[in-house]
Amino acid sequence: MHGEYKVPGGKLVVADVAVQDDCLTQVSISGDFFLEPDTALDLINQALVGLPSTASQQQLAAAVTAALDENVMMFGFSAEAVAIAVRRALGKASSWLDHQFTLIPPVTLPAAMHVALDDVLAQSVAQGVRGPTLRFWDWDDSVVVIGYFQSVKNEVDMVAAKAANVAVVRRITGGGAMFMEPGNCITYSLTVPTSIVDGMSIEQSYKFLDTWVLEALAEVGIKAHYQPLNDIASQQGKIGGAAQKRFGTGVLVHHATLAYDIDADKMLQVLRTGREKLSDKGTTSAKKRVDPMRSQTGLSRDAIIEAFTQHFAQRHQAQTGDYLPEELASAKALVAEKFLTEDWLYKVR
Repeated sequence: MHGEYKVPGGKLVVADVAVQDDCLTQVSISGDFFLEPDTALDLINQALVGLPSTASQQQLAAAVTAALDENVMMFGFSAEAVAIAVRRALGKASSWLDHQFTLIPPVTLPAAMHVALDDVLAQSVAQGVRGPTLRFWDWDDSVVVIGYFQSVKNEVDMVAAKAANVAVVRRITGGGAMFMEPGNCITYSLTVPTSIVDGMSIEQSYKFLDTWVLEALAEVGIKAHYQPLNDIASQQGKIGGAAQKRFGTGVLVHHATLAYDIDADKMLQVLRTGREKLSDKGTTSAKKRVDPMRSQTGLSRDAIIEAFTQHFAQRHQAQTGDYLPEELASAKALVAEKFLTEDWLYKVR
């Protein structure tokens, strides 16, 4: 069995393994990495032979680490990378190449519907109704989408929000508040099996799942980088942030919102935390806290989304699709029964 893992910013690790009676009987690790002394490669292979084929990434990595002394230099890879390659060979972990993705272009729906669709599509992927999916949001209302663990009273000035006709919705993922008006930002959700990030830390998985968008940003003229834990930034400042939700069904939702053209003054009237962040930095102009993609690219929002879509389709196996009627029906029901209820909104007070 054969598995490969390209370390982000590092080298390729390849694992060829054989299994008998649920144990690893042969292991051959190779790749374009650097290892000194070279005899350490035999130690790595031998350390893995005899381990159960169900061994976790942590168990595999620990076995490799225990077999090497402090004089061994691993450059461009690590014990964890070896473990991920082995898990992929065993079929316990997967890569982008193992999946056929569905790409859903922007469909205009109330923002609360998109929040509900994160929940619904996770169920669809878990049940095998659809494969891994990348979808772009579009909406026709003004709304603050707060993170799962945020307090409404601490994050939003509800009086100001009501006066500005801005609704508030709690989403299923953690992270910070998203101030969303029609056309002011670019938001996408990626729904995938957790096997694709098997063996990665939470921090590593964020960067891994957004590698494609960093590349797409480069194509539209923005030299972006990931800023741990969950921010996407350029030399001019923060562009956006990402959030995740992992389900017990073996599926995760990863989404990100990138600023395109935000009315920062209105945003700060509504968001309490925005005011606090500005005061902490001694910033007097709200616009200094916003780094819209429009000014850095000179492109329309639609053109940027199209560039993102094309890049993802070229980089991965993807075909254009749409929401299923039953998914839209389920999302609509969830909006009424859950996402627009007071109990859900004030889940954290």
